[in-house]
Parts: sequence; C-alpha cells; structure tokens
Amino acid sequence: MSAMSRIKTFNLPDLGEGLTEGEILAWLVKVGDTIELNQPIVEVETAKAAVEIPAKWAGQVQAIFHPDGTTVEVGTPIIAIDTDPGAGPLETPSTTAMASDDLPTPSAASLAAVEVAPSEGMVEPGLIGGPAPGGRTAVLVGYGPRTTAAKRRPRKGGVPAQAAAAPAPAPAAPAPQPVITPVAAPAQNGQAAATTGGLVLAKPPVRKLAKDLGVDLGTVTGSGPLGSITREDVQQAASGAVVAAEPIAATSVATTTAPSFGADREQRIPVKGVRKLTAENMSRSAFTAPHVTEFLTVDVTRAMKALDRLRGRREWRDVRVSPLLLVAKAVLLAVQRHPMVNSTWAGDEIVVKEYVNLGIAAATERGLIVPNVKDAGRLSLRELADALTALVQTAKSGRTSPTDMSGGTLTITNVGVFGVDTGTPILPPGESAILAFGAVREMPWVHKGKVKVRQVTTLGLSFDHRIIDGELGSKFLRDIGDFLADPEAALLAWT
Repeated sequence: MSAMSRIKTFNLPDLGEGLTEGEILAWLVKVGDTIELNQPIVEVETAKAAVEIPAKWAGQVQAIFHPDGTTVEVGTPIIAIDTDPGAGPLETPSTTAMASDDLPTPSAASLAAVEVAPSEGMVEPGLIGGPAPGGRTAVLVGYGPRTTAAKRRPRKGGVPAQAAAAPAPAPAAPAPQPVITPVAAPAQNGQAAATTGGLVLAKPPVRKLAKDLGVDLGTVTGSGPLGSITREDVQQAASGAVVAAEPIAATSVATTTAPSFGADREQRIPVKGVRKLTAENMSRSAFTAPHVTEFLTVDVTRAMKALDRLRGRREWRDVRVSPLLLVAKAVLLAVQRHPMVNSTWAGDEIVVKEYVNLGIAAATERGLIVPNVKDAGRLSLRELADALTALVQTAKSGRTSPTDMSGGTLTITNVGVFGVDTGTPILPPGESAILAFGAVREMPWVHKGKVKVRQVTTLGLSFDHRIIDGELGSKFLRDIGDFLADPEAALLAWT
C-alpha cells in the first residue's frame, strides 16, 4: 500500500440542522496515538451542543491540523490518520504527504501541529509564523501561525523589547507602556543612565508623583522591570530630600490617584457557539413575532401535597419528582384542550401540530439551551418524569445532542430555581407559546374565607399574537393554573 493510500484525512462532518462550523473544544488523541474505529477523537462545540466525534478509520494519528479553541468550517480537514501503520514507515514525511494531490494542503492556521521545511509554507521573516531556528514555524504552543505583522497589547509593568535594546533614546511606537522619556543623565547617577541607554523608564502616574514631590527622575535608580522607576523608588528618593514632617504629606499625595476606566479593567468575551446561536434566535424572535405576556398567581398547596404523596408510593421512590413535573403535565393537558397553542406561523398558513415536543430551557456553562422531550403528550406521568430527569442531567453535563434541541413546539422555562417569581420569556423561533414557572413560596392567601399561609407561585405565559389572541392565551393559562391548584380534580374532569 502506497503512502498516498495509507494516509486518510478526516473532515469535520455536518452534525445536522444546517450547522456550518464548530469549535474544537479538546482533542482526545495526539499525534502518534493508535486509535480504533469509532473511537472518540475530538470534542466539538457547535452552535447547539458539545459532541464527541468518532474516528472513521482505525490506525495511527499522523497530524492534527487545528488546535483546541479553533473554529473550523464543516468539510475542513481536521486530522490525518495512517490506516496501515504496520506496513512500516512512510516513504515521505507527514508534511510532504499533506501537500500531495490526495490530501489538501493545510492552511496557515492548521500548521500549528505540523513541522514545515524552510522552503515550504514559509512567510516573510518578522511575521508571526515566519522562519525560526531549526526550520520550524515560530508559533506559540496551541496556536496556529498567523501571516500578519505581529501585534501585542500594551504591557503594564514592562517595556517593548525594541526600546530596551535600542542604542539611542528613540521609542519605536507612540505612547508605549511604560512611558519612556529621554533625559540627560547626571554625572552623579551614571549607573542608572547606563542601564537604560540614557532613558528613564516610568509610568505616567509615577512621573506625576515625581513632579508633585519635586523629584528629578534622572537622579533615581529604578527597581522595577528593566530598571523602570516605581512609586516606591520616587517616595524613597523624596524622603531623603524633605524634612521629617513632610513624609505624611508626600504619602497623602502618593495615595491620591485618579481611578482607571480603561481596557485594563474590562473583560472581552467572544460570542460564539451556543451563546451566539441563542443571541441570534432571541433577536430574530423578538423582532418577528409580536409578543404578549400574561401572568397568573396560583395557590399550589394541593399540588405540593400531591407530589409528597406521589414520592411516598413504592413505585415512585427512585424517581425524581419535582414541581416541574406537574407543570409539564398541566401544559400537556392544556394543549389537548387548546390545540391552536401548539402551532407555528408559516407565512400564508398556520401549522397546528398534533404532537408536542416539549422544550425545557436549561442554563449550562456554555449558555442557554432548550432540549425537548419528543412527543411528550404520549408519555405517562412516570415516563415523563424519567424523560425530564434524563434531559436535565444530559444538558448539565454538556452532552445534549443537536437532535434533542431540534423540533421543539412549546417550551417551559423554570425560572423559579433561581428564586425568581416569574418573567416575560421570549419565544423560541418557530414556537407560539412559552411558559415561565416561578418560585413556589409560602405567602398569606385567602383560603375558604380566611387568610392562611399557603404555597403560591406565579406563571408567565408569552405567546405569538399572530396565532394566539387574548382569549385563547387566557384560557390556556387559566387551565394550567386550574390543574396546579387541584391536580386530582383536573384529571378527573379532563380525562
């Protein structure tokens, strides 16, 4: 078998639902590892979920084209596998094989894990990704080379290398940090001037302090990085030139500095993956579907007692029983009574669905996701409880598949777990209603003509006013409330 036929490249597959790209979260293998067919090799986060991708072939990993944290388009080669490593060493290095007609040449961003000969793929010296000693591409571990001029952020405590090594006091960039000010080196402090080539290194607050205290920076030997002068250096120099009563005033001046409101106190978080998709969906929904939200406060004391009795039954002792279970059941029964709520606006028509894919909004480390229980209306209460438990646990572990988040028809968001009474939720695209379930609290409530402490919650229903008018939305919300107020009576009356 030739080297060309032995080496196979594995492209990032289409994970479904029209996804066009994914972010490599973590490689589960490394170059040189022997892998088996269908062995998970990489964890990828799409706009909907984090999934592990299995290998299409068994063999030995020859090259990894994209490091962790890289966003890769669907169809892009991500790994090369030698499918017959037992046949002996390859005739050509892996990088030569990668440049053959059988395999596409890696882009500049994919060369982070591949050694490149000086004559191949090199860029102009002085650029990131340019030549380095030994014929390798000069990159940082975990990052691909970039064929653009190097840029770096201003440093707080250091000085650009060009300025430090320059024989003449001429800064290469405007306003570097720390500020470099050329001064004449006095004879009595020749050592400090020699250290910096005749330049005094000090930040603007330090220079201001020196000016306020009347200290000549040229007479101060810096103790900071690269010989830069610090506040302590200035204060120490000032203490030897003033009388004993003045250090208090000097300290007062030194500690009075203007607060900083710059980039050093800001954090920039890239918007990608689940968060990016959520932002796009919420913006599209909010400005497409005319939202209406109604609220209903309900005495759920009887429902909470019913849950307690359910937990006590032998066949339910190993089942997770929560108030969300009864809310989900209430929604499913209310949909049977008002089918129009479970529909989609399709421009010239309204699509009423006879199945309910019940979405449950879940907050995860990667952002908000809404997996759904498929055909939830056909499930018994016990089956619904098991499905909700599995759905929530899978979401929290970050293993929800794109399929589980596709095709939702109606959603519940349980904001009560955060101690919130209710909210005005935004509709997931393609759905006509979403219910916010608030916290269950003990509150004074009029019950049978007397004020008593009862368990109370508030529901918030947002709906698409193109499909659901005020009457339908109100009846749907009222039925949910009636079930939660007395589940046993509602089941007897509706089923």
